[in-house]
Amino acid sequence: MIKKRKIPLRICIGCQEKKPKKELIRVVRTAEAKAALDMTGKKPGRGAYICPLQSCLKKAIKGKRLEKNLQLPVSEELVTELTEMLEKENGVEGS
Repeated sequence: MIKKRKIPLRICIGCQEKKPKKELIRVVRTAEAKAALDMTGKKPGRGAYICPLQSCLKKAIKGKRLEKNLQLPVSEELVTELTEMLEKENGVEGS
């Protein structure tokens, strides 16, 4: 009998829904106390997961959930980088 693999679930900090880890984007707090994107999902450090949707990113920023989860202030550069990445991924031009 074939064993079923367990799919790791994580909670999106924007919409608060449980989703498979591979569907989410990980933002990690590095050892240098900076927030950075983790596209591999394997960087060491405290992580927060967010859906690849603009609405989830806006909710996470508005509620300061990203800052609370990472336990450090999030730079405007990271927010801009996340926004640009989501626009490219979703094929949306402008805001």
